[in-house]
Amino acid sequence: MNALIPISGNGPLSQTIETAASGMRAQATRLRLVAENLANSESTAAVPGGSPYQRKVMTFEQAVDHATGAAVVKPGPVSLDPAPFRSVYDPSHPAANAQGYVSMPNVSPVLEVADMREAERSYEANLAALNQARSMISKTIDILKA
Repeated sequence: MNALIPISGNGPLSQTIETAASGMRAQATRLRLVAENLANSESTAAVPGGSPYQRKVMTFEQAVDHATGAAVVKPGPVSLDPAPFRSVYDPSHPAANAQGYVSMPNVSPVLEVADMREAERSYEANLAALNQARSMISKTIDILKA
């Protein structure tokens, strides 16, 4: 029975666990980036003509865990969103230009919340897969004990 369902090493269940765990780690990184974007959604430059906070986005990369042979996902490079900055008329702001406009970050809270929910759902799906694999390992051990 143990030869059919390896529970250690590079068997299908350990690969499932590693794949799900890597997905959870990647989504946790994505959530931290979303939190940073939301926290800086109103961060302007300190001086006129300066650049405000620029939204950060990340990509995902596929890799193989050499220890288990599992397909894993890793956070890819973080880049700056090329979307234009918003301009708000506020001549009293320290970062206002000669015309009284302040460059605001290119962060949309609505977009960030949607990204956060997508990351949360992906994290939960990976957690469910990990829990299912752990349950299967536990049941396999119980069968082998009997």
